[in-house]
Amino acid sequence: MIKTIRIGTRDSELALWQANTVQDKLRHLGYQTEIVAVKSTGDIILDKPLYEFGITGIFTKTLDVAMITGQVDIAVHSMKDVPTALPKGIVQAAVLKRANVLDILVHKGNTDFLHSAGTIATGSLRRQAQWLHRHPNHSVVDLRGNVNTRLQKLRDNDWDGAVFAAAGLERIQLKPDNHIELPWMIPAPAQGAMVIVAMHDDFYCREAVGKLNHLDTQICTQIERDFLRTLEGGCTAPIGALATIVDNKISFEGALFSLDGKDKIAIQKETQIDLYQDFGELCAQEILSNGGIDIMRQIKSSLNKDI
Repeated sequence: MIKTIRIGTRDSELALWQANTVQDKLRHLGYQTEIVAVKSTGDIILDKPLYEFGITGIFTKTLDVAMITGQVDIAVHSMKDVPTALPKGIVQAAVLKRANVLDILVHKGNTDFLHSAGTIATGSLRRQAQWLHRHPNHSVVDLRGNVNTRLQKLRDNDWDGAVFAAAGLERIQLKPDNHIELPWMIPAPAQGAMVIVAMHDDFYCREAVGKLNHLDTQICTQIERDFLRTLEGGCTAPIGALATIVDNKISFEGALFSLDGKDKIAIQKETQIDLYQDFGELCAQEILSNGGIDIMRQIKSSLNKDI
């Protein structure tokens, strides 16, 4: 059977870049494709922090519905935006080779604020908590929208800087010269990776997309997402996680922060690559047993009050 694979994507510049990248790879393998762009709730409603929606997957739900109702065959996402539990009938079909995992600070040319008071913009609880952990005298303001919108908001406001994922800016060639890499900031689980999802019973698309899977990235992102899933229990929280593979060994760094950044519980561990299946969950259990349960309880209580 030969069919045209309909690739679902959000309609932001970055999302379309990701979809076009997948389209090019599938066409190179001989598959017929077309791109179907939709706008998600997360792109439309920009005046509320993400956690106030009270649901996970705000950027993926529209595409989930489009897949389940047969409007598209596969969907391409920034993997860090995808909930750890996929909707019934939808499966992970491939993870592409990972790009830059780092966060960066985009500033306005003067970085004196790093040594005094400052105001930083981000819509991420993880980035907020880690920034306040390192710069407790700073203020953090909410920043929403796609990459282009956030860059414009930074220019239009009197903030000192804003935090972005390096990969997103690099992919659409928008990373400015006035930026600082933040190697001390633990990235979001699966940051820098793109994932393709398909319907469980669509064997044609699953076989096609499976040819694009990058095994090392798949293993590392699974560990990070298992860590996230075990800690969160369905609640958005300031969690960073990064797994890397070198010489058949997996190195993992993860952390859970309180919302104000004052409390941090971190872990660094290594294991053999053939033991990766339960590694992320085991690391998360260690965090929970070292005080993480109390921090998660405080986070859930605080976020529930805000919703």
